[in-house]
Amino acid sequence: MSIIVIPDGSHRVRRFRLGIRSLQLVAGVMAAALLGIAWLGFDYCRTSLDRSELQHLRAENGSQQELIRSLSVDLENLRREMVVLAQNDAKVRLMAELSRPAPDTPAGLGGPIEVDAAGELSELQQHIDQIRRDIDLRRQSLEEIQSFFNDQNSMLAAKPKGWPTKGWVTSGFGRRLSPFTGRRKLHHGYDIAARTGTPVLATAHGVVSKVASLSDYGKIVVLDHGYGYQTYYAHNSKILVKVGQRVQRGEKIAAVGNTGRSTGSHLHYEVRLNGVPVNPKRYL
Repeated sequence: MSIIVIPDGSHRVRRFRLGIRSLQLVAGVMAAALLGIAWLGFDYCRTSLDRSELQHLRAENGSQQELIRSLSVDLENLRREMVVLAQNDAKVRLMAELSRPAPDTPAGLGGPIEVDAAGELSELQQHIDQIRRDIDLRRQSLEEIQSFFNDQNSMLAAKPKGWPTKGWVTSGFGRRLSPFTGRRKLHHGYDIAARTGTPVLATAHGVVSKVASLSDYGKIVVLDHGYGYQTYYAHNSKILVKVGQRVQRGEKIAAVGNTGRSTGSHLHYEVRLNGVPVNPKRYL
């Protein structure tokens, strides 16, 4: 292969001859140069992309670190609130005379939650798991306390309280002279004198367990209040409830009368605890 070079304004012509080997060498050098340029371009593009991605990851990592710090602060505040709840729970249980809280109840300790700069979340996860366990403990304790107070409310509602009718006491609880025989005999309740038809009220929540007309008690209503309490309302002129009916404290169940073994219009009122008559004075 011959290369002829003719300079402008000159008559000298230069001729260069290249053999096959020289051409191959030149072609190889050019190919290597092109490959080098291509590789440099590719490496530059890859480096630019890596740098951009690195900047993006750094920004994202900074945001995550900031979020973790914020979550750590919130978690610490939540843990402190759980400690306060545990202390209040212990106070309520003490006042209610319940058993002491579970031994793994969180104690009154604290301090900021630390998360390392590398973003390790194991410690944070441990605190989250601990708070979950504390929440379960508080839930169980709250259910127990609620059940206790529900029982207390039920017991208070079942305990007789107040007067069953408006009137005045003509005979109290205890031994007295019988108005029929003149002999001393135990009187199991209160006799409350009132006009015939005066409303007779239930003194506690309960269920009507007996409605009858007896020779001694006359027309009688017996209420079963649970927890061992029963109340008797005797000598009524009218019965306003039926066996099995649920009644509330203060509900009208009968009317004062003079039925049965009675010397005048009055209500005979008894309170029994576990089947034993007790002095109604305790419950008025």
